[in-house]
Amino acid sequence: MLDPKRLRTELESIAEKLQRRGFSLDVETIQALEAQRKEFQVKAQTLQSESNSRAKGIGKAKAQGEDIAPLLAEVSSLKAQLVEAEASSEAVQAKLHDIFASTPNVPHDSTPDGADEADNVEVSQWGTPKAFDFDVKDHVDLTEARGWYDNDAAVKIASGRFSVLKGPLAKMQRALTQFMLDTHAEHGYEEVYVPYLVNQDSLRGTGQLPKFEADLYKISKHEEHDTSDRDLYLIPTAEVPITNLVRDEILDEASLPLKFVGHTPCFRSEAGSYGRDTRGLIRQHQFEKVEMVQIVHPEKSLEALEALTGHAEAILQKLGLPYRLMSLCAGDIGFSATKTYDLEVWLPGQQAYREISSCSSFEDFQARRLMARFRSGQAKPQ
Repeated sequence: MLDPKRLRTELESIAEKLQRRGFSLDVETIQALEAQRKEFQVKAQTLQSESNSRAKGIGKAKAQGEDIAPLLAEVSSLKAQLVEAEASSEAVQAKLHDIFASTPNVPHDSTPDGADEADNVEVSQWGTPKAFDFDVKDHVDLTEARGWYDNDAAVKIASGRFSVLKGPLAKMQRALTQFMLDTHAEHGYEEVYVPYLVNQDSLRGTGQLPKFEADLYKISKHEEHDTSDRDLYLIPTAEVPITNLVRDEILDEASLPLKFVGHTPCFRSEAGSYGRDTRGLIRQHQFEKVEMVQIVHPEKSLEALEALTGHAEAILQKLGLPYRLMSLCAGDIGFSATKTYDLEVWLPGQQAYREISSCSSFEDFQARRLMARFRSGQAKPQ
């Protein structure tokens, strides 16, 4: 979430910057609600002051033997008005919170302008795609012919956009996972094992809720056996549970940076992707991912992004996979991101580069939603 104070003092400037990502901030509505909030706040303060003053007068009047019934009635009326003013103020603040919670992050100045992926900017390339003197088969043809990939079984067991991997292909997935975890341990990341189901607070903290609920798998509870009042969702990315490790925490500045890595299955409904990448292992409802997360001092956010991206690149370089580094334009970065790099690997079977990793800086956007703060010594948390 953007800083509410900044939204109040730099509203028009922020609205202009958000236009870069194609988002229109309703400035007039926010200004009107802010005016109402201030009005109700002043009214509540005035009523509270008057109520306190009348309450003090009751004691004096009683000591002097005066009839206090009129004063009691007046105080009662003031308190009723105060309750009404506070309720109105809370209702306005709730509306503002809903607007702020649905407002994306401001693109960093170094994020390129553009509307969609066609405007993303190539930063660099590594490796040279190999030329073959024969028709290259894609991963589906290669693995199905050997009995390693079974789409029909996946459809029978679940539905489309799932996969069954067998034999060497299943072993390769396991080996790649272990290779990545071990490599990132060398990079200084602490391995964590986290839940695959998360609550709404966790998803709100990282920005998936409220805007992207359609992309999530929600677990239906059996009321007879589950008395919990919390809805649970399958994780769309390990970013959610790993980042939420610091939700509602005040960290010692000396402990920063925190670097976590974890392997999880991920689950996405792929809403809005009908007809895209229906063949093979791309754009699946369930897939495996190794996630890196760094919790750093705000002033080192972009420095951490460069380091984390380099750690992801190291994996591809060790595997000898040609790739290119893309800086996503303002119209293509994610809701919570201020700057994003995509690593796109060359796929010989498609004769194209395809995204294999996405690395983002969120600055303080997620930290505010998570109420994650840090403190230097005995200083005030920030």
